[in-house]
Amino acid sequence: MSVLTKDDLLAEARASVNPVNADEAQSLLEQGYKALDIREPAEFMMGHLPGAENVPRGVLEFKVGDHPFLKDPATPILLYCKNGGRSTLGAHTLKRMGFTNVRMLTGGFDGWAGSVHAVESDPGLYR
Repeated sequence: MSVLTKDDLLAEARASVNPVNADEAQSLLEQGYKALDIREPAEFMMGHLPGAENVPRGVLEFKVGDHPFLKDPATPILLYCKNGGRSTLGAHTLKRMGFTNVRMLTGGFDGWAGSVHAVESDPGLYR
């Protein structure tokens, strides 16, 4: 039996996700996509996409069915993290769990903020 590396897992996940850049993500949000930040709560509090909700990657699968954005597998979701690694794995997992309209932000929050898009910060935590 061979051992998979993180690079192997990321390559498999990348093949199944639909990445978008910051400008495309802005358009998706305007069309009603829900921004789901899967960074840790402290990262989220320092800054996040407008209207985003926080569900850390470590509990993502456990929140399916409970969190408002994760109740209906047809909900359009824009997933992001700091720079794309966690959101690639998270998007792949949600697709495997039956979510049909998941996109992930290439470059993550860093790419978004670096593209001069609006950022919010507040003490909101994951549900």
